[in-house]
Amino acid sequence: MRRELNQPLPGPPEPWTPSMMPSFRGRPPYLMSEMIAAEPGLAERLVHRLTVDPVLDELAGAVREAVTAGRPVLTTGCGTSEHAAMGLALLLSEALDLPIGREIRSIPPLEMLGRPVADGILVAVSHEGGTHVTNEALREARAAGARTALITVGSGSPGAGLADLVVTTGEQDQSWAHTVGYLSPLLVGVVLAARLAGRRADALAIRAVLDVTDDPHAAAAVASALAGVDRLIVAGSGPDHVSARELALKIAEGARLPTAGLELEAVLHGHLAAATRWTGLVLVLTHADAGPGAAHLHQRAARVLRAAKALGVPAAAILAEPLAGEVAADDTPAGRIVTPRTERVGGVTGSLLGAAVALQLLAERLARARGTNPDTLGREDAAQAAAHA
Repeated sequence: MRRELNQPLPGPPEPWTPSMMPSFRGRPPYLMSEMIAAEPGLAERLVHRLTVDPVLDELAGAVREAVTAGRPVLTTGCGTSEHAAMGLALLLSEALDLPIGREIRSIPPLEMLGRPVADGILVAVSHEGGTHVTNEALREARAAGARTALITVGSGSPGAGLADLVVTTGEQDQSWAHTVGYLSPLLVGVVLAARLAGRRADALAIRAVLDVTDDPHAAAAVASALAGVDRLIVAGSGPDHVSARELALKIAEGARLPTAGLELEAVLHGHLAAATRWTGLVLVLTHADAGPGAAHLHQRAARVLRAAKALGVPAAAILAEPLAGEVAADDTPAGRIVTPRTERVGGVTGSLLGAAVALQLLAERLARARGTNPDTLGREDAAQAAAHA
């Protein structure tokens, strides 16, 4: 059954149960395809609802109070939710204009077990609210005296029971590719950051940035150029590092292609030693408001692309529209995806949201090009199912 484009997605099950493996589709459109297509409308609905959410107001006040008092504010999550938590930390740090060394940090939940934050706030991200290690981090932080918050789809999950504040996104991802599961908590971060900065998130402008889901041609061209490589490197800096890591995960789990998501400069420090013409590279460069560091960022991005060219590595890029002219066309022989920008959605918000749909479309088109179903993470295979049991 195919979904109507503007129809809201189902909410979480009541009573709560973990999701089952999505039904297998032998050909596109996959559930992932439908989730990507649904995201612009979902974003507009969610931003409108969050703007008047009293729990979000309470969380904003708690974050501001903790930062003012010098208490830690940490974010956490696993998998796609870890990347959303990383983006959340960047969004809040920018909104509060926090300097290096005092910024809000994202820490993997496993690193906090046995040494929980005992003061301040822990904000966890978990789409369904059932991730064991994330929930244990919430449990220990609350027991140690920290205030806990969870960004999740509904309020009935095990994780929700461990959080003092639960911000719900309301519409559940129908694919295990978790595209909606990535975008939804980012949107919570966008609205929360706007609240902290004394602004109002612009739902229509956000929808416009995301509303490129019906134009997959650039993503399909890049996917065609990279479908035959045996591994990929995805690189970015700052918010683009978050997007690079999320793209790497989406390609690995959806297209079953080994992929590493690296910080931009790290690529030049050993990772290219094993690169061959069968290695692909995707540069993510969408942070058009990088400030005084922009010149250094663009210089190092150009250096990475030159290195790829010297090695015969096919390179592609996801570029924000204002930055597309900074990168010569022959430096991205595998193609490029140019994301729209608007002054009404700038900074870290513009970077993360602009890249979100682009990276999801690229991963979905790579899955098509390689003949894999991205919805199931390969769990229809008995060995994969056993490995994750």
